Amino acid sequence: MSQDTQPWWRGAVIYQIYPRSYQDSNGDGVGDLPGITRRLDHIAALGVSAIWISPFFRSPMKDFGYDVSDYCDVDPVFGTLADFDALLEKAHSLGLKVIIDQVYAHTSDEHAWFAESRTSRSNPKADWFVWRDPKPDGAPPNNWQSVFGGPAWTWDARRGQYFMHNFLSSQPQLNVHNPEVQDALLGVAKFWLDRGVDGFRLDAINFAMFDPEFRDNPPWPAEGRTITRPFDLQHHIHNQSHPDIPLFMERVRKLADGYGDIYTVAEIPGPDPIPEMRAFTAEGRLSSAYSFDFLYAKSLSARRVKTAQMNWAGPFSEGWAAWAFSNHDAPRCISRWCPPGSDLVAYAKLTNALLLCLRGNPILYQGEELGLTQAEIAFEDLRDPEAIANWPLTLGRDGARTPMPWINDNSYAGFSEVKPWLPVGAGHALQAAAAQYGQPFSVLEFTRLVIAVRNGSAAFRLGEVSFPETPAALLAIERSFEGERVVCLFNLTNAPQEVGMPLPAARTLLASDGTMRVPERLAPFGVWIGALDNKAP
Repeated sequence: MSQDTQPWWRGAVIYQIYPRSYQDSNGDGVGDLPGITRRLDHIAALGVSAIWISPFFRSPMKDFGYDVSDYCDVDPVFGTLADFDALLEKAHSLGLKVIIDQVYAHTSDEHAWFAESRTSRSNPKADWFVWRDPKPDGAPPNNWQSVFGGPAWTWDARRGQYFMHNFLSSQPQLNVHNPEVQDALLGVAKFWLDRGVDGFRLDAINFAMFDPEFRDNPPWPAEGRTITRPFDLQHHIHNQSHPDIPLFMERVRKLADGYGDIYTVAEIPGPDPIPEMRAFTAEGRLSSAYSFDFLYAKSLSARRVKTAQMNWAGPFSEGWAAWAFSNHDAPRCISRWCPPGSDLVAYAKLTNALLLCLRGNPILYQGEELGLTQAEIAFEDLRDPEAIANWPLTLGRDGARTPMPWINDNSYAGFSEVKPWLPVGAGHALQAAAAQYGQPFSVLEFTRLVIAVRNGSAAFRLGEVSFPETPAALLAIERSFEGERVVCLFNLTNAPQEVGMPLPAARTLLASDGTMRVPERLAPFGVWIGALDNKAP
């Protein structure tokens, strides 16, 4: 196996952009596509290979873009198709690939497909969504619950039936069992591939198909678990994860293959995702699957890292994982994991370096390169419908979606000249990108150095992973490929730790303390990356 024969995405670092919160270019308080284009130089300077842009399609924004009313147009709040083409052109000129979301499990209730489907039981799109008659007593067809709370069924008087929705009632479920629906979704993918995109993240794709017999989900007792919604009281074996979904993914892959090395990554939420992830990434299906092993974890441990990595330690043919510590749905990892009173800068360097040393595709969420923490959002500023409905007993997503801070000399941290759609996080302006450029001990500059080390090493991008024995407080990761060996040491505690392992003939590639010595001990949250041979950069 040669690194020269591998697709560009194998081991590539991807940078996630939540467009509403990246850069406002027109003074309306909402980030947009021209704003992203303006900041592409910042992203390219990080050294990442690709950007993933969360939904920017036409939408009523009840779920901020994940309720799509037109898959093949840009919502005016984000700009125009011409703006997207300009973004794509500049990204490609900077050597950046562009990955976009595709939402195939549901649409908005304002989508033309749904508007037609609900008019009658006999129209051409009558079976494009999931409709069922009520039970004899008028109750919903079965016991399925929506992710955002309440039954997964809403009554529609136009058809005199219930329609299914796994999320908001304004997000009706597509009937992806229907070949016509599959063809229409492939047509959407072709539209964006023809424009020049380099890949797709398939949102909540394991919700795309369901049990056609509509059997009730079995209960899942609450004992020993934290329950925040009725959805958590069921085993979701009938409303999602149908075995025909991977077969549809084969059709997606076949289309993508006609455009070269297109990256396709499946988001597969759930309590036991590994079998599905393997099925989705089997030969002839998707490139990768998006792991949730870290996104909602309350703590970081060596055991968690080892378990997650060893699930994907085999040959490429068994599948390829993508890793994220934070994203637009999950609280920022620093706020979840860093012990109270600890050095946040040191901890941000630790978590970024750890993410970037993993086998798979590291996905860096906007602001992680700056070490941003989770923002506290007052009730009157909330925009997330789930957070508003369940205040204050829900996680909420707004705290991870606050504006990106670019400078520290205006009221809104350079994101906008007017009040943003969400407030800038407290203290975030002090961590602005401009304040960190060129500062050798900043989170930003350290993250750039780690990415450069990864990019220069086939062992990091493609290599096998193993875990040398170390004292309990340390995590050691070894990566190896065609004779190249590198080792990464992480002190996961806020106290100095002895390394306690031999490092014969090792040479330092990067260390968080800025020195080039091979360490005998690591500072609190210290990181050391070294080569164990002469092949590493």
